[in-house]
Amino acid sequence: MAVEITQVLLNAQSVDASARKYAEESLNQFQDQNLPSFFLTLSGELANNDKPVDSRKLAGLILKNTLDAKEQHRKNDLIQRWLSLDMFVKAQVKGCLLQTLSSPVSDARSTASQVIAKVAGIELPHKQWPELISTLLSNIQQQQSHVKQATLETLGYLCEEVSPDFVDQDQVNKILTAVVQGMNASEVNKDVRLSATRALYNALGFAQANFSNDMERDYLMRVVCEATLSPELKIRQAAFECLVAISSSYYDKLGSYMQDIFSITAKAVKEDEEPVALQAIEFWSSICDEEIDILDEYGSDFSADSDTPCFYFIRQALPALVPMLLDTLLKQEEDQDLDEGAWNIAMAGGTCLGLVARTVGDDIVPLVMPFIEENISKPDWRQREAATYAFGSILEGPSPEKLTPTINVALNFMLTALINDPNNHVKDTTAWTVGRIFEFMHGPTLEIPVRTILSVLLQCMKDVPNVAEKACGALYFLARGCEVVGSASPLSPLFADIIQALLSVTHREDAGESRLRTAAYETLNEVVRCATDETTPIVMQLVPVIMVELHRTLEAQKLTSDEREKQNELQGLLCGCLQVIIQKLGSAEPTKFTFMQYTDQLMDLFLRVFACRNATVHEEAMLAIGALAYAAGHNFLKYMQGFYPYLEMGLQNFEDYQVCAITVGVVGDLCRALDDKILPFCDGIMTHLLKDLSSNQLHRSVKPPIFSCFGDIALAIGENFEKYLIYAMPMLQSAAELSTLVAEADDEMIEYTNQLRNGILEAHSGILQGFKNSPKTQLLMPYASNILQFLDSLYSEKDMDDIVMKAAVGVLGDLADTLGANAGPLISQSVSSKDFLEECLASDEHLIKESAQWAKFAVSRAISG
Repeated sequence: MAVEITQVLLNAQSVDASARKYAEESLNQFQDQNLPSFFLTLSGELANNDKPVDSRKLAGLILKNTLDAKEQHRKNDLIQRWLSLDMFVKAQVKGCLLQTLSSPVSDARSTASQVIAKVAGIELPHKQWPELISTLLSNIQQQQSHVKQATLETLGYLCEEVSPDFVDQDQVNKILTAVVQGMNASEVNKDVRLSATRALYNALGFAQANFSNDMERDYLMRVVCEATLSPELKIRQAAFECLVAISSSYYDKLGSYMQDIFSITAKAVKEDEEPVALQAIEFWSSICDEEIDILDEYGSDFSADSDTPCFYFIRQALPALVPMLLDTLLKQEEDQDLDEGAWNIAMAGGTCLGLVARTVGDDIVPLVMPFIEENISKPDWRQREAATYAFGSILEGPSPEKLTPTINVALNFMLTALINDPNNHVKDTTAWTVGRIFEFMHGPTLEIPVRTILSVLLQCMKDVPNVAEKACGALYFLARGCEVVGSASPLSPLFADIIQALLSVTHREDAGESRLRTAAYETLNEVVRCATDETTPIVMQLVPVIMVELHRTLEAQKLTSDEREKQNELQGLLCGCLQVIIQKLGSAEPTKFTFMQYTDQLMDLFLRVFACRNATVHEEAMLAIGALAYAAGHNFLKYMQGFYPYLEMGLQNFEDYQVCAITVGVVGDLCRALDDKILPFCDGIMTHLLKDLSSNQLHRSVKPPIFSCFGDIALAIGENFEKYLIYAMPMLQSAAELSTLVAEADDEMIEYTNQLRNGILEAHSGILQGFKNSPKTQLLMPYASNILQFLDSLYSEKDMDDIVMKAAVGVLGDLADTLGANAGPLISQSVSSKDFLEECLASDEHLIKESAQWAKFAVSRAISG
């Protein structure tokens, strides 16, 4: 194989599909049969300057993909596989990679940089390849610019792959010195300077100590600011990207540089090319994000224990920052609405203006109103659009009292513009702004009658797709704001017209453009949700209409792949719509009986939908069935035989883990609907749930809901859960131990840990309540001390969120309530139950306090009994 590898790699990129397929199979076979030789051959190909660039590049990319994967379990396997390779083989591969950094071919160097970083990401945490960083640093001393450039690129990738914990400070200092030297204006080679600037972006996470040192920080900031003035566009862009990263990582260190940064960013926004100007605006958006987070967390109460005080950079910059951002709004592009992923200076400026409004609140209004008043009626569409966009951007942040008088005047003006303005851009932005008004200001503050507003929005739904989509969005927020309990809703008089107009939109020939069909269904769902007793008969008439639509999609034959994709999307939207209708009609006594006549047909349709191989459609159908089960209660039993195979299919769907998670949720719905009538299906369900928990292929986010589901099943079948205890309890035990071992973790991990703990607690709660008053409660005694130990460890961790705290005190109560006097001595010995109860009783959260009062009563009864 080694002899012909070049040809195989070239064939793998061939336009001829059969040659490509054969080459790919050969490569897979080579990897499976002789992994050491595979690594050596590919790294040799990459390092060989006599080989074609295409084969070298692909050799490097394959190497990279054999060292890393997106899925964590696969990544772990690849890491172990590399670590277990023979040391001699690894040394040869690494030698080839380092050799490639001096290749005259830039594509080969760049690919080698990425592979070296992947290997470093595996080896440095295992204290292997200790000489790598010093080898790279000695490379930089060479005079050849291309070697310097490739080495700096490698250091950048390395900093991205490796945690700062595995590089000592001395090496960090040397890396930063090398990078900053490469960034200096004295560096004549622009490729070297660009790679150095990009490397600094990745190395900023390593620079904590350096940013805490005044002199080093000053030097770093000076070099970055100088690079923003480079004659090279890409270097300026990369330097501003560094500034954006610094603004979020080192916000508290920026005070003395803000004046200079403002001058640099203002000049870039005004005069530079778009990629640079966008990053300059992004800097201010990032500062807003930091200040919003700080103010959300601490209000204006910065005590000594606040992590970071707010320096109010935005408030100080307001008089100059707002005019700069308003100017950007006038730089629209003619076709900006047509490209869905469009992003330009005007959009970035408006987004930043919105963040500024959230940061400073009322103070932004007097700075923006003169711009709006001056431009809103100008003959040039750009000025009208910019004025409308400015108004829409600042609606979130200022207080309703500050905005209400202006909104009532503006809304009148905008409703007229929606009908009469000759320009599509202006109408699009106006409809978006009207939607924002309803999103943040609803109900009695509006002086204009809802009927007037609705008639304009319904007319706009006939406009071009992008305007009609925004009009649907505005109606969505209007409906949400009108959601009232009782019978009087401002939407009621025109309810039938609204439903009809939205259905017409879904049938438009061009409904596939600008997300229009999706927006129409989302709005229809919201309108259905806020139907009152007076308008539910109209919702009832909608059931057969949507069912016919879904039936039609199931009858379609011989579709192209493009048509099938559209059909899948439509089926998902229709199932989603039916779910909302089922929840609305199935939960209210006046409509429930009439609605139940449709359940056979609905169930038949949903089961047919499962025949389509599409994850999104399966999710929506599953959710709709969950709603139907909840509405039908015990009557759902007759569908279980037909539905069960699809339930099993969902529980085994590791690949589309969202489908699996939703199916687990539907099992909970079935338990609540069927109670102990679900018993005949429990063996199968529990087998799949236990398999899911044991699998390292299933996404971790599905595991907390599975534990909760144990609780749902135990609640439904009571003491019949006995036979599952020996499997479920050890699983809960090991997950509980795992969830208390979380050391220093990021926010995402903390959130996941709390979800896991909550799932475990819900399982215990359901199991304890399920066995209550049963002669078999003694079966739970062997597990009681473990449960109390888990509660103790949670209490001592001190990082529970409110949901976990409420669940934990609930489990303490359930344990005392179910096991009574048997558990009394154990609870008395528990390290924290008394303190934990006291803390929960003193909580400001009403639900925690309520749970704690009940738990205290149950505990005192168990101890005294």
